[in-house]
Amino acid sequence: MFERVAAVDCGTNSLRLLIADVVDGELKQIDRRMTIVRLGQGVDATGAFALEALERVFKASDEYAAVIRSAGATRTRFVATSAARDVSNRDKFFAGISDRFGVEPEIISGAEEAELSFRGATGGLAALAVPGPYLVADIGGGSTELVLGDANGVIAAESLDMGSVRMTERHLASDPATAAELAAATNDVDALLASTIVPITEARALIGTAGTVTTVAAVASKLTEYDAERIHHSRISGSLLRETTYWLMRSTRAERSSVPVIHPGRVDVIGAGALILQRLYDRMAVGEVIVSEHDILDGVALSIG
Repeated sequence: MFERVAAVDCGTNSLRLLIADVVDGELKQIDRRMTIVRLGQGVDATGAFALEALERVFKASDEYAAVIRSAGATRTRFVATSAARDVSNRDKFFAGISDRFGVEPEIISGAEEAELSFRGATGGLAALAVPGPYLVADIGGGSTELVLGDANGVIAAESLDMGSVRMTERHLASDPATAAELAAATNDVDALLASTIVPITEARALIGTAGTVTTVAAVASKLTEYDAERIHHSRISGSLLRETTYWLMRSTRAERSSVPVIHPGRVDVIGAGALILQRLYDRMAVGEVIVSEHDILDGVALSIG
């Protein structure tokens, strides 16, 4: 027996959908898609969702709701994270989502976000003989979730207020970024990493997940088109990560736009996301980043079934 479920994750930068059959506690993917909606546009400065950002979210939600109905999913869970926690007009967001999906969106706590991310990202690592404890890094648009855990579950977790959109809007205004802007962004990231309660140096493996990391992996691998199967459980060495980050941070927007594996919605923020990943890696005693295509979205789907 199986149950077909739909999980929707709304972050600062993207709206994502996973439809899957849950069979004996494992997921069999039916459909997975992502739309850049930039819900967090200007939120750091204004404290409210921009009307055009809400329109982008609702347009993508109309499409996703139709896909869910067509696939015959019996239960749906919609979760929202960093961008929707503290905005002044979130009631408008709630109403629009409820009308489209027939379920109330959930603003999940940092603790639950950590549990779901860890469960989704680490599935299958034991079979690959990757030793724990694992540090899962989910670099989003508005925040970065750091989760340390092992086979028994989460040991420590924290959500830091740094993400690809947030750091870009705070520091990287020029094209290309100036030396002063790069230094300011690096100092900001380093200060936040230094403040974390998560004992990141205890990890024996760094697992990077979500769109920033998978995009960095695709760029590092010089793929001509995005290939999720090649990206999942691929590995980025420290030297290749530094080389890739260096280019992403110092290139022009036009140069990044010419790289086919960088989604147009990530072109202006991927440099800041890569910087977060690289500065995290540099604080750890690991030799590579292991990339996971599975993340909080998979954890949400498993939580339904």
